[in-house]
Order: sequence, then structure tokens, then C-alpha cells
Amino acid sequence: MSENATVHVVLKGRVQMVGFRWFAYQWAGDYDLSGWVKNNIDGTVEIEVEGKKSRIESFIKEVRRGPRFALVDNVDIKWKSFQNEYRKFEIRY
Repeated sequence: MSENATVHVVLKGRVQMVGFRWFAYQWAGDYDLSGWVKNNIDGTVEIEVEGKKSRIESFIKEVRRGPRFALVDNVDIKWKSFQNEYRKFEIRY
């Protein structure tokens, strides 16, 4: 089993206009993960991240908590096999 993985995460709640994308960007950097984060028109925040599975699990714990003014009500997580698609982590607009 590979120690690398890819995960797709959708967060619901008060997750926009609270600095969530920047928060995810900073934690992805701290855990040396690549991928992206974006706000969706339906008010959710969507993240796709890849790297070492143990680091992704730590990253998910952080985004479940969210930044100071966020209130995460629901987290939808879909694990995938490692894609090795991204070279860095970026905020998408």
C-alpha cells in the first residue's frame, strides 16, 4: 500500500468570508501537500489535496476545525488513489 494518497473534501457551514482558503493554503504548506482550494457558488469550500496520507489526515483535522470565525457543520471526504497531479497548493478563484 502506498503511503501517498489524494483526497477530495467539501466543507459546509460558515466556511466562506472567514479566511478559509488562506487557512487551508497555510496548513497545506505546513504539511507539504499539493492541490487546491476554492469557494463554490453554493457556499461550500472544496479542497483537493495530495501527498503523504498521514499528513493529509492531519490536514483534515485542521480544516474540520477551520479558521477562527468559521463554523464547519459537515465535511464530505472522498479518498482516491494517489494521482500525483499537482506540484504545489493553490487558491483557485
